[in-house]
Amino acid sequence: MTFTAFRGMGAVSEFFMALFMIMISLLVVLLVAAVAAIPLFGSSLLFEVFSGADLDNPAHIEVLKYFQVLQSIGLFVLPPFAIGWFYSGDSFKYLSMRGPVNLRFFVLGVLALMVITPFISVVGYLNQQMPFPEWASGIEHWMRTMEDQAEIAVQKFIAVEGIGGLLFNLFMIAVIPALGEEFLFRGVIQQIFTKMTRNYHWGIWISAAIFSTLHMQFFGFVPRLLLGALFGYFLVYSGSIWVPVLAHFVNNAVGVLTLYSAKTGASSLEQVVDPDFSEGIANYWPLGLVSLACTLWLLYQMKKNRAERVAGLE
Repeated sequence: MTFTAFRGMGAVSEFFMALFMIMISLLVVLLVAAVAAIPLFGSSLLFEVFSGADLDNPAHIEVLKYFQVLQSIGLFVLPPFAIGWFYSGDSFKYLSMRGPVNLRFFVLGVLALMVITPFISVVGYLNQQMPFPEWASGIEHWMRTMEDQAEIAVQKFIAVEGIGGLLFNLFMIAVIPALGEEFLFRGVIQQIFTKMTRNYHWGIWISAAIFSTLHMQFFGFVPRLLLGALFGYFLVYSGSIWVPVLAHFVNNAVGVLTLYSAKTGASSLEQVVDPDFSEGIANYWPLGLVSLACTLWLLYQMKKNRAERVAGLE
């Protein structure tokens, strides 16, 4: 018997039902993870971590990584499949996972990701220098303190030696986010807001804004917004979720490998470029504009190839 109760809903209802399913998935996975963690790590270690994790304690870092991976799976990876099944009966089709994809789209996507880096760098520097009004100085201090603490945590997470640790970091920081975040934000949320606004541009930018906001890093908000929008256009113009998934993976993997090679950390692993942005980078805005123009041209080529392919199938 086919379950069709959630099909044909309005976009607003779809959005709130999706949020409900995401929360249920997260709670169930975290509950199972907590129960499974007792024999894995021991109740005393778990109590220590929950009471106040010591980032200088390798055992505490292992526990935090364990929960980070399962939290990401429960929050990003599993819900899109459930949502796709409830809304259409075919999760793979709903998430644009089916069908062959021309290699050209993958090449154009990765190339656009590389080309846009100078523009993202300049915008990221300007974002970090964004001034707050005097009355909001307390908020600014709180935001910068939160991001400094997040930077320290990320440094501890990626401070590994050996291929085993590097591969796990790639899995945790590149593979899972590339799959889960693209399935959820581009495959589900972008689709819902496109339906709601009846305009794929609005769907792309609204989902990108939510994507960036949920990372809780104000001083990296705009660069992540732009990357999210870029991934959204990859999906629309290629017709396949696998193009933004590949681009997202390459983006994060390059960051992980760069930081591993340099034995340093960073507060934003979503960017290929160094998020500290030295002051001199602000002088490269002409290169940034050229970077933006070339990226838009590559997106146009992707859109054109998509149109030609669709026309050829008709």
